[in-house]
Amino acid sequence: MSDLGLPQSGDEGEFAKFDLYSVPSPCFVVDEVAIERNLAILADVKEQSGAKVLLALKAFSMFALAPLVQKYLDGTCASGLHEAQLAAKHFGGSLTTFCAGYKAQDLPEIINLSDHLIFNSVAQKNRFASIVENARSANQNVSIGLRVNPEHSEGHTEKYDPCAPCSRLGIPASQLNASDFDGIDGVHMHTLCEQGFEPLERTWAAVLPKLKPFLKNLKWINFGGGHHITRPDYNRDGLISFIKDIRNEFDVDVYLEPGEACAIDAGILVGEILDLTTNDKQLAITDISATCHMPDVIEAPYRPAMLGEKQNGQSFLLGGPSCLAGDVIGNYQPAKPFEIGDRFAFLDQAHYSMVKTNTFNGVPLPSIAVWNSATNRTRIIKQFGFVDFEQRLS
Repeated sequence: MSDLGLPQSGDEGEFAKFDLYSVPSPCFVVDEVAIERNLAILADVKEQSGAKVLLALKAFSMFALAPLVQKYLDGTCASGLHEAQLAAKHFGGSLTTFCAGYKAQDLPEIINLSDHLIFNSVAQKNRFASIVENARSANQNVSIGLRVNPEHSEGHTEKYDPCAPCSRLGIPASQLNASDFDGIDGVHMHTLCEQGFEPLERTWAAVLPKLKPFLKNLKWINFGGGHHITRPDYNRDGLISFIKDIRNEFDVDVYLEPGEACAIDAGILVGEILDLTTNDKQLAITDISATCHMPDVIEAPYRPAMLGEKQNGQSFLLGGPSCLAGDVIGNYQPAKPFEIGDRFAFLDQAHYSMVKTNTFNGVPLPSIAVWNSATNRTRIIKQFGFVDFEQRLS
């Protein structure tokens, strides 16, 4: 979404030449050339600004492409034990972990794996102080941070706005006091969602008066994710100057945690038309389920762009194969009217869709493929079956 709540992605790019029949259906297809293009842009921002840049695994955790991430970025950020384990096993580099609520039994391993551990509340920081001290006594030099809510909202959709009223994410900046920073090395502020530089600049201006009294003893500031840095219209020069100014004025390291920016316009979800029916509108049943494969279509909601869609022509209301009445993706006008067995693809599906898939109704998970748009080589990385469905149940 844009700052105005409008879709920002959906560029066909090289996928216009991809053979949709060359992979199983449904299937996520990720262009490793496009991923590397995004990572190279982030690496340039990192180099020019001096910031540390981490991949947010919650958005894109395709470890088959971890070597590319390792080549360009400083590491990853995780949202709990399992993502931290995934990061350590496949990605390497620096690891920052934030969770809205930790379990005591998970913390020793999370601390062992993490370079930065961020608490969502002072209460949790104090409650788990002994676990942190035990780890440090064992030479595990984890750096501790607090997540702060700047109380300045730039969000366009409340459910995705970390600064919305009554947000459970972060300590309201107005509630901070000096004692909260005992044993604290840094602050974390994830406040954006698919936005440009200007909302970050305004957020910092709003929170700085509340935060400034505590900055002199900090070692780092983490501005989280939600930054669409790799979008063509993003003000990267502004971001670079902003980071340099903060590093110089407050003598801190600056961290960014892009997720979507690493994978924007780098993947498609290929599907197939299973049936065509009519009920006031022309309906198309597909093997892609909104609720199982693209849950943000329902949760946000939003309408994903379709590869090769035209502005006029016969319209089809696409929906999935599940029994959920609301498993509807939207109205689309393909280049030519759909027939049963036709393949199609939704654009910009490398991030979030892949990590959010589920097997409601026993709907199969999409396969995963890596495509190289420069060589036209396609590799099927993973396919799923009944065992994957069964192992989630009891």
